[in-house]
Amino acid sequence: MTRGRRHIGVAERRARLALRHRLAGTARAATPEEVAASLVALHGSDPATVHLAVAARLAEPAKAVAETERALYEDRTLVRMHGMRHTVFVFPSGLTAVVHASTGLAVAARERAALLRDMAVAGAPDAAWLADVEEATLAALARRGQATAAELAVDEPRLREQFVHAAGKSYEGVHTVSSRLLRVLGVEGKVVRGRPLGSWTSGRFRWAPAPAHPAMDVAGAQAALLRRWLRACGPATEADLKWWTGWRVTEVRSALAAIDAEEVALDEGTGYVADGDTEPVAAPEEPWAALLPALDPTAMGWQHRDWYLDPVLRPLLFDRSGNVGPTVWWNGRVVGGWAQRPDGGIVWRIPEAGVRREAAASVEAEAGQLRALLGATRVTPRFRTPLERELTA
Repeated sequence: MTRGRRHIGVAERRARLALRHRLAGTARAATPEEVAASLVALHGSDPATVHLAVAARLAEPAKAVAETERALYEDRTLVRMHGMRHTVFVFPSGLTAVVHASTGLAVAARERAALLRDMAVAGAPDAAWLADVEEATLAALARRGQATAAELAVDEPRLREQFVHAAGKSYEGVHTVSSRLLRVLGVEGKVVRGRPLGSWTSGRFRWAPAPAHPAMDVAGAQAALLRRWLRACGPATEADLKWWTGWRVTEVRSALAAIDAEEVALDEGTGYVADGDTEPVAAPEEPWAALLPALDPTAMGWQHRDWYLDPVLRPLLFDRSGNVGPTVWWNGRVVGGWAQRPDGGIVWRIPEAGVRREAAASVEAEAGQLRALLGATRVTPRFRTPLERELTA
């Protein structure tokens, strides 16, 4: 793992990002499947992010919504499911087994234990009762193909049962068996989110049976996922890898060793690339701009972000929980933010005057394509940030 210590500087890291994340004009993709494969995963906790992240990387962005819906709900070549850090992502279907084994199993065990514990504390029925409800729910979902929690409760009325969570605490609340059980089944890889209720921006989803995939051992799956991610996003530090995967540092180190990852020198210390990926990467010949949505996987890809994000911009572009808002990119770095006004207009701001003048025409061209894509649709990020709020005021 220490075959070379070639230094990879900021300029080359930005060049890799531009090309491998399909952001430079010459690197744009033809399909949502190509985009997802290039990024490994698309953040899926905000439904609009998936479609807008695809649109920003397609050669024909006007096709993004229709093509992404085709991939998600018709061809099922993309799957929305829980993944790293207990977060919902959209993955290529061929990667679901790797994600489930590498990150989902541990989370699933904790989620099921927490549900059983909460139900026991509340005096709700026991594990055998829950297992019976689960079996009936999965059978009902198999018959229906896709269904909401309310529709499943018609077939299995016990899903409507409620219990008090955290009684006596400031965050006390009433939980429904359906919401908690379906969440557990999701992280266990038994169900996935299907077609939404309403438009592509809706956060209310139907549930669908999860695609069948072969069982994998945890260590092998972790090695496979880390190799895939380093090909897309390397170089990265150990801290970046631990943050992105949500694994223990010992798991990260084991996976790095298993794939013969190569050490490189970064400005912030030791980094890693996939085996054989130390050759220099040249920057795209043409300058490029991109308007990426809130929670975009490129903006959220690394824990250490100074090489593509000026720390001065952080308070404007992130909320207090660390969620990034809509960002404006110029030649491999974040230079500002954008938002959609209530009247549908796309507005953007680049604080640095010199960059603003240099990038204005390209950014406005991207904004025009985004306006055409959205049309009458209005998109408000799930996690709002200071600059996005200010631009829409």
